[in-house]
Amino acid sequence: MTHQTFSKLRRALLGSAAVLTLSAAPALAAPQGIEPVAVSTGVAPAAPALMPVPASVSLPAGALPLSGGVTIQWDQQPSPLLTRAGERFTKRINMLAGRVLPEQVDTAQAGQVTSVPVHIQVGEDRDALTVHAKENYSLQVNASGVTLTADGPDGVLHGLATLAQLVTRGENGPQLAFATITDSPRFPWRGIMIDTSRHFMAVETLQRQLDAMELLKMNVLHLHLSDGTGFRVESKRMPELTEKGSHGQYYTQRELKDLVAYAADRGIRIVPEFDVPGHALALLLAHPELAAQSPVNPEPKNKNNAALDPTIPETLRFVRKLYAEMGKLFPDAYFHSGGDEVDPREWMKNPKIVAYMKDNGFATPQALQAHFTAEVQKILADQGKVMVGWDEVSEAPIPKEVVVDVWRSSKFLASASADHHPVIVSAGYYLDLLQPASQHYLVDPYDPAANGITRAQADKLLAKGGRPDLVNAFVKEPAPAPLTDEQKQYILGGEAPLWSELVTDEMLDARYWPRAAAIAERFWSPASVRDVNDMYRRLAVVNTELQLTGVQANTHRMALRLSPANADPVERLASATVPLRNYVMNRYVSHHGDALDEIGEVTSPDPFPAVRFSMLVDQYVAGDRSVVPALKAQMQIWRDNDAAFQQVARVRGLSEAVPTSHNLAVMAAAGLNALNSHKKKISSAEKKIFDQEEELINSSADVTGSFSGTTFPPGGLMIIAEPAIRKLVGL
Repeated sequence: MTHQTFSKLRRALLGSAAVLTLSAAPALAAPQGIEPVAVSTGVAPAAPALMPVPASVSLPAGALPLSGGVTIQWDQQPSPLLTRAGERFTKRINMLAGRVLPEQVDTAQAGQVTSVPVHIQVGEDRDALTVHAKENYSLQVNASGVTLTADGPDGVLHGLATLAQLVTRGENGPQLAFATITDSPRFPWRGIMIDTSRHFMAVETLQRQLDAMELLKMNVLHLHLSDGTGFRVESKRMPELTEKGSHGQYYTQRELKDLVAYAADRGIRIVPEFDVPGHALALLLAHPELAAQSPVNPEPKNKNNAALDPTIPETLRFVRKLYAEMGKLFPDAYFHSGGDEVDPREWMKNPKIVAYMKDNGFATPQALQAHFTAEVQKILADQGKVMVGWDEVSEAPIPKEVVVDVWRSSKFLASASADHHPVIVSAGYYLDLLQPASQHYLVDPYDPAANGITRAQADKLLAKGGRPDLVNAFVKEPAPAPLTDEQKQYILGGEAPLWSELVTDEMLDARYWPRAAAIAERFWSPASVRDVNDMYRRLAVVNTELQLTGVQANTHRMALRLSPANADPVERLASATVPLRNYVMNRYVSHHGDALDEIGEVTSPDPFPAVRFSMLVDQYVAGDRSVVPALKAQMQIWRDNDAAFQQVARVRGLSEAVPTSHNLAVMAAAGLNALNSHKKKISSAEKKIFDQEEELINSSADVTGSFSGTTFPPGGLMIIAEPAIRKLVGL
């Protein structure tokens, strides 16, 4: 895999999101009036970190001790799926509570230790595991125990996920907080997309993402299985696809059937994607006779460009055969056929295709693609599937049944819904942009002006040689009118994609979580839940819960590989820095040997120490002096880390970041001086460092910077703590 496998325009254009106004989230403070159960008086534990925020929640004072664990009591004989869900929940509760099993019970106290009864009432739902599933539930935790009521199995799964988040820790150990909750999702489609083509992901890695999705009430895994880099599914009807297009890395049909069952157990549907007519190189290595351009170059500069020839009957026969076999592996009603980024030059440089277009009245490549899309939709409909396609498919008339997956600009959700297409919103939720959770969190699936590029940014891209048809598709100005109530009915929900050019199997968990949890809240919770600071408060706790129950961030292991004797200096620098954003990191990696084992891969797009530090600075600036000790402690760590980092940064992957470490130390020292009033003004050299880092952060928000250029900051890092320290020093 190289950086060249990713679309140049996608790198350049995807990174902009509108700045939205914050509004307060519903208060989660616990009202007084109910006495705690078996909890000693003293400092009250923090309120549970519920994410997504339920539709209606009350957290009275009080809690049930979890020293004896939980016992599930079903109102009626549970299905095998629900039985397994109960077993998973019990295991997670024990993990979160820190219960050591098998339990060693003191016989003198055996009669005093009782488990918490969890009484579950569930109705039947013929639409379970569909977009029409009954996902609502109600939850009551009080002195009598727990009562969970749901209209269907999906609701039970969601209620158990919420119940797990009610585990807190008091003076006497783990406990289950009292709560009264009534809940249902805002949107029925709440997904993530995993790209297994550019970097292959092990089945166990996919299973971990499904486990995390269950805890966050996400219910769709969009699995990207075929692209220019690789075809990843065993085909028994066309074994040549994996023999020539998989590089030996693919899923067997048995593995995928098991994965579908694993997901269904967790209330998650798997929607496969096999991209046509573009992104077809892996397919064409096996079937070069279907290529729009012959001969097929197996190692092109851009592996995304190769396209099928839509004018020959053999192409649709191949698609029918492929989709028929793949569709049987994935029983979900929806099937994603891609349709994105078809390079018109692939068709317009073929005289036979040009002649076909002229003879059949197709004035543009978009019109030809619309005709092809309609034929693919018929194939899928004949096979009992609902077609999903990226928003390019909506640029010309296509059947109303086609679901439009909006990715280039939020404006397409307005046009697609106006044409009565069901819509999935991916624009604004691309996790491979390496943007913070706060930026994704404020993009609403109903907002057609939320994401895209400005006209000024588009003009810069055009001046750099960008294709007008591609650039203009990303422009969000003039902003479309707000969606009507009728249009909103066509918005199914959204997805958080993660393209894997710079994401290995080892890195996948950390690149999804916890940021995807914030996006999950946007898809589930009321639109009014938009308090960023409160989101981060809860996200830190949820991140810990995810780690305790199975997510493997692996960043500590990666830091140890770079610095085996002492990874602390690496992780301290990472706590104040972030990787370059908006696909600038793709260019950085390409200019540094395509290595994915450097400090930029250890750093998080959202380091919690830097997030917390920024919040404390805001409190300090507002007049709260109680935070001074915490601010000093953090800046002392950053200041003193430089010497330690230089000792370990003598290898490739760390040595490049030495100047960044030095700059962080200089800024932290300036911040400490400001707090200690030792120095009123910073030196010109110090100010230059602040200004350089500030400019870097600001420029990273401009997507035009990802289009060209070869100058990068040391280590590919930005000091994300700079804006907060700047406030302290008065710049």
